[in-house]
Amino acid sequence: MANSCDVVVIGAGFAGVTAARDLSVEGYSVVLLEARDRAGGRTYTGTAFGQEVDFGGTYVHWTQPHVWRELQRHNIPPAVPLGIEKAYWLADGAVHAGSLEEYQRALAPLAARCFADARARFPLPFDVRAVDNSEIEKETIGDRLDSLNLSAYDRDVLDGSWSTLVHSHSEQGLAQMVFWAASKFGDWGAFFETAGFWPIEGGTKRLLDAVLGESRAELRLSTPVSAIEDEGSGVTVTTRDGERVRARSAVVALPLNTLADVSISPALAEPVRGMIERKHPVRSAKLWARVRGEVEPFCAFAPVGKNPLNTVRVEHRHGGDTLVVCFASDAAAISAADREGVQAALRTFVPGIEVLETAGHDWVGDEFSQGAWAHHRPGCLTTAVPRMREPHGRLHFAGGDIAPMNVGGIEGAMESGAIAARDISAALADGSY
Repeated sequence: MANSCDVVVIGAGFAGVTAARDLSVEGYSVVLLEARDRAGGRTYTGTAFGQEVDFGGTYVHWTQPHVWRELQRHNIPPAVPLGIEKAYWLADGAVHAGSLEEYQRALAPLAARCFADARARFPLPFDVRAVDNSEIEKETIGDRLDSLNLSAYDRDVLDGSWSTLVHSHSEQGLAQMVFWAASKFGDWGAFFETAGFWPIEGGTKRLLDAVLGESRAELRLSTPVSAIEDEGSGVTVTTRDGERVRARSAVVALPLNTLADVSISPALAEPVRGMIERKHPVRSAKLWARVRGEVEPFCAFAPVGKNPLNTVRVEHRHGGDTLVVCFASDAAAISAADREGVQAALRTFVPGIEVLETAGHDWVGDEFSQGAWAHHRPGCLTTAVPRMREPHGRLHFAGGDIAPMNVGGIEGAMESGAIAARDISAALADGSY
């Protein structure tokens, strides 16, 4: 087991695995350190109800170049989801029901108003600093909702449409929401399809294993890191067990909310340090429910804070029953272990639905994630996040939390890891490192 290498990669989520693969196949010696006893980070294909399900990040799309290239290379198709026939939405204190098309007709003009400025704010979505967005960076999601002067019904329809992504109206920055829309032609519906609709056939682990299978990096599991030091002439990474790994450069591919637990020296400059110390505010949950019988495929939406479950969708059939995926904007509002609580929340939309089993993973309580995907606080997206992507001496940061385009997703993680590997490879090749 080597204790010196060309590059040490910290974190074996999709960003770290991609960076380690890309660098190792170029011939560099790479050690990949992962705190958990598995690779995958905030993606996790586990077992529930007698079959494999994705407890964390799940969805991909053919418009995402890094993910799609890997899926095509490894002959892994997206799984075709069940067609949704019925929609329920909680608005102005009542549950409304109709076809999915009727729900979308109610939402479309509201989303168009909300994101009318998306392309003007981010005319070059691949460069968030192309124009000055200092004013919108002061705003929260709640500020935008208030500015639209919507009726109670319309406000709840709009708020319910993004409630999967929102934990706090007052802490999450408006800029990231507008940026997401801008990255998909200014169309909120297009963003939602690319971000939350198409799983991977065989689960995210199938893609992860394909990338790992090409890697020549040495993977060390159950190896959390306590300190990272850039000494100028090289990098020393110290694990919690006191082991030291010496490298010419490092990729730090850890979730944003865990970085404050790692000693990094020299200290990172502002505004990066401040963003790490404050952490991002998303404390959402994803859980699964097996419900009795083959229920009509449906989706359901509730505004933030008005039902323990905020987004629900029938996802699979399973042995004569149905698997329903559920998202809660506040993980503290409901537990995957509380079958009766999940059933009560689902019955808000579908009276009489019977929940047989539930399952999930506590990403908020997990010390190696401390939250879900990142949605940045006001002032971070166009300042601290791009700064964090720049080299910090011999340290390069990567991850879906700070991706240039697809912030918070598998595509963003792979994109970020590939960029870090590219930049380090160039520096190694020209003798800078």
